[in-house]
Amino acid sequence: MGAQGLEENVACALCYALTVLTGIVFLVWAPYNQNKLIRFHAFQSIFFWVAMMGLYIVAMILSFILVFIPVLGHLLIILIYIGLMVAGIGGWLFLMYKAYNKEKFVIPVIGPLAEKQA
Repeated sequence: MGAQGLEENVACALCYALTVLTGIVFLVWAPYNQNKLIRFHAFQSIFFWVAMMGLYIVAMILSFILVFIPVLGHLLIILIYIGLMVAGIGGWLFLMYKAYNKEKFVIPVIGPLAEKQA
């Protein structure tokens, strides 16, 4: 892009910045929506956060079941939510880092879907 706009690697990293929101922004914002790599990162960002929300819903359902186990259930609920937070934040930072360094990291299952959309 150069002087007219954002560098490609910066735009790719920003696709992940505000989760689904920036993914959608870069899919509709010309001229970035015509760049295949930026579109890939935008779709991967959207799919990653949709998957994380799906995992949180599963964790919520699990917590309704585990709450009936006196002490162990509560500890498991805490561990599940901490694990999801670490995975979500760690994955988010990792994907931004890889995109900024011009590396195309394809997340298993989600990445190939993003490649098809891009």
